[in-house]
This record gives sequence, structure tokens and C-alpha cells, in this order.
Amino acid sequence: MAKILMKGNEAIAEAAIRAGCQAYFGYPITPQTELLEYMSRRMVELGRVFLQAESELSAINMVYGAACAGARVMTSTSSPGFSLMQEGISYIVCSEVPAVVINVMRGGPGLGNIQPAQGDYFQMTKGGGHGDYNVIVLAPTTLQEAIDLTILAFDLADKYRSLVTIIADGMIGQIMEPVELPEIEPPQRPEQPWALTGAKGREKNIITSLYLGGLPLEKVNLRLQETLEEIKGNEVRYAEYMLEGAEIVVVAYGTAGRIAQTAIKEAREEGIPAGLFRPITMFPFPYDRLDEVAKGVEHLLVFELNAGQMLEDVHLATRDRLPIHFYGKMGGVVPSPAEVLAEIEKIASPQRGER
Repeated sequence: MAKILMKGNEAIAEAAIRAGCQAYFGYPITPQTELLEYMSRRMVELGRVFLQAESELSAINMVYGAACAGARVMTSTSSPGFSLMQEGISYIVCSEVPAVVINVMRGGPGLGNIQPAQGDYFQMTKGGGHGDYNVIVLAPTTLQEAIDLTILAFDLADKYRSLVTIIADGMIGQIMEPVELPEIEPPQRPEQPWALTGAKGREKNIITSLYLGGLPLEKVNLRLQETLEEIKGNEVRYAEYMLEGAEIVVVAYGTAGRIAQTAIKEAREEGIPAGLFRPITMFPFPYDRLDEVAKGVEHLLVFELNAGQMLEDVHLATRDRLPIHFYGKMGGVVPSPAEVLAEIEKIASPQRGER
């Protein structure tokens, strides 16, 4: 299969199309606007549904409606827009309908800027909206991985009747790389007897997130928790790089993982035994595997483009049995591999850090 050169946002959009996305609703916000623009052309070409909503609130509720009808549906946004979607996301989760949301993160808090950042980690992995829930969160590092995870997101959404999110950032959205795209084929979807497709000779379906009385809503919550336990058992994903013989392991995801991989390669060339553990599912987080990795090393270095949000999950995974260091940049500042290498050198040898 020949590779083609694509921008990240457009690659994710085309992946969604090839995954069988039937409807897209969104609102422009940098640095993901190219995704919406690409969908505005391609979805119309294919006779599928595209609609630019008047706001992110409208977009997520349109997603909710299409999902209730059984459509493969998606929206995309960036950090402030994702915040505005939280109420609708909570409704979607409680209603147990499948949908996909792409968050191409930018610097914050507030309106912030349009630079790459990872400050939405808590919001995306710990619920975000009201009530007891979590959603699957997938974190690509390369554009090829972004394509593969976008296709996977639709399949997982169908499998678990759940919302699935992609946690990307402005760099992944804007860079260009050669990628391979799968052929457009009809997706193999499970039957959807719950969908609102018209009550033709059968009892009508009702989809809602409103349950009056504690016991009915508790029953729904218990079912959601059962689904989450199934997801935790089946869908944990991670990548490892140069862990053999590693004494210092960097834990990073997304763009930070990409930068860290280069720094680790350079550290090895200097004779520093460093390696990388990269979570791919930020929820469910790979607690057990990271715990195993930590048992065989001397130091962990958590590297994020935020103030230390995944850091909390690393502490939980390892129970603080070994020194855990942190290096982070905020507000859209993206360090070079050389800066991450300098942090690795400080851990490996205090004398190196004093030069």
C-alpha cells in the first residue's frame, strides 16, 4: 500500500471516513479546524452528513441525536470547546450510545493559545462532566497511529455502546507525515436493537439520561461500572521502547512521548541506560504493566506538556516504591529532545547536570 503525505487533522478526518463515519457535527476552533474543513468537503462528496453547528454545545447534542439513531457519528474540537461539551458527553454516556470525540488540545487554561499542550488530561481521563463515568481515551504519537486509533475508536464505541475519545494535541494536528490509509469498506457493526430507527411492528425504544428516583439511576450506574470493568480487562494498550536493561524509564504519551523517544535514543548513545513507557490508553491507564516495569528500574521520569497530571496515575501505579521525577512544560511550550535528555542526564549523574 502506497504512503501519502497528510496533515494530522486531515489524516484523522480521512480515517474517520474510512471507518464508516456517517455523520459529523462540529464547530471551528484552532488547532483542529482543518479537521472540520476536510470533513465539510469529503462527507458531502460521499453523500454523508456534515453540519457546522452554531456552537460546541449544539455540536455535541447533534452527535447525541445521531448516535441515538444508530449512526456512526463524530465531532472534533480543541480544549475550550471540549469543556463546553461536557454536559452533552455526560448525557451520551448515561444513555449508552456510541460516539467518537477528537480533542486536539491547546494551551490553557482559559482561552489560552493555539500551541500544543496536554493540560486536558484530568478532564478527559477522570470524567470531565457530572456523575460517575469514564470514557475510553486513546493517545496517538504519530499520524499513522492517529489513523489506526481513530478507526479503533469507532469499533470500541460500538462494542461497548460508549463514548470514545482521542486525546491529541496541536502538534499532532498540524504536522505532516507519510501515512497509509485503509480501503473504504462498509464497517462490520453489531446489531443495534436499541436504536431509534422507527417502531415498525415492535415496542418503541426509549433512550434517556433522566431517571427519577435513586434506585433506577443506581441500576444504570451499576451497569455502566460493569462496562468499565470489562473495558479495563480488555482494552489496556501501551508501547515500550528500549526497556531492556533500562535503569531510567521515561513515562510520556502523545507528542511528549515522541520527543522522549528521541531523547532516549540519544541517552543510549551516551551510555545512559534509559527507556520509554508510553501509555496509549490513557483510560484505562496501564497501571499493572507500569507497575511491573517499575520493579526492574531505579528511576522514573514523567514527562508531560502540563503541570503534572498523568504524574498522579504514575504514583498510583507504582505506589511510590522508587524515585519519581517530573519534567513538564505548560501553556503550549514544547521542549526539544535535548531538554528532555538534560533531565535524563541529571538523574543518571548529578555531575552531568552541573555542567
